[in-house]
Amino acid sequence: MYIHLGADLSLLKRSVIAVINLEKEPPSGKNVTDFIRNEDDTGRLQYLTDDIPKTVVITDEGTFITSLSAQIIQKRLSSNDLTMLN
Repeated sequence: MYIHLGADLSLLKRSVIAVINLEKEPPSGKNVTDFIRNEDDTGRLQYLTDDIPKTVVITDEGTFITSLSAQIIQKRLSSNDLTMLN
């Protein structure tokens, strides 16, 4: 099954390692900032939005910053609905 993260990007659900809610864990926090900076330095970071980032999704393939809420991502991860690619 796939999960849509925004910006025409869909990934295998099983590749998702973690979902960080930036609305609760602000990107100004040292741990999150250090992690994002490291991912950017290694070329693994991809922004999927020009809007306010709400969620960081860490996967086997890379780290993605999206404007979708963490709750939406969690629902998509727990759903078996094939229509979520639309």
